[in-house]
Amino acid sequence: MSATTSENSSQRVRNFLIAIVAIALGVALFLGLKTDTNTVSLTELAKTATPLETAVSNGKPSLVEFYANWCTVCQKMTPDMAKLRQEYGKKLNFVMLNVDNTKWLPEMLKYRVDGIPHFIFLGTAGETIGQTIGDIPRSIMASNLEALIAGSPLPNIQTNGKTSQFSAPVAKQTPQDDPRSHGSQVVN
Repeated sequence: MSATTSENSSQRVRNFLIAIVAIALGVALFLGLKTDTNTVSLTELAKTATPLETAVSNGKPSLVEFYANWCTVCQKMTPDMAKLRQEYGKKLNFVMLNVDNTKWLPEMLKYRVDGIPHFIFLGTAGETIGQTIGDIPRSIMASNLEALIAGSPLPNIQTNGKTSQFSAPVAKQTPQDDPRSHGSQVVN
């Protein structure tokens, strides 16, 4: 009987050790996933972005990104954009304009946004230097940002990557919108 008791004891100790190791591995895996640097969301990035009004008036060059939360390409680029913002954020404004917000319709029309992400590079006086559309590798974007900061021509401005299709909403034209109506659309 004592041999059976010692076997049961060693079995219990082994099971206990297996349970402890499984718990430790589970905790390590959980913590490893929680500390992953790719957890930046578009929403968080947008909340900390420079407002457009500030960017065009503060004397720093700017990168304006037209995006949408549903855009898979925008989501894919988020970790890279967060790293670029960390690296260049003191020398450059990072502006994010959500295409689902009609407040930005004039800007969408001005820059002819028809795919997202759509990036506009603005000089220190708010003037348009160039544009790129789509999934741009971080190294390509970084070389454009470095050139923008230095005031040099952007080396990769013709780069177009994969985009999510987008059409800016356009208001319906009513008969009163006809330019020959001579002010009949004015309401007192």
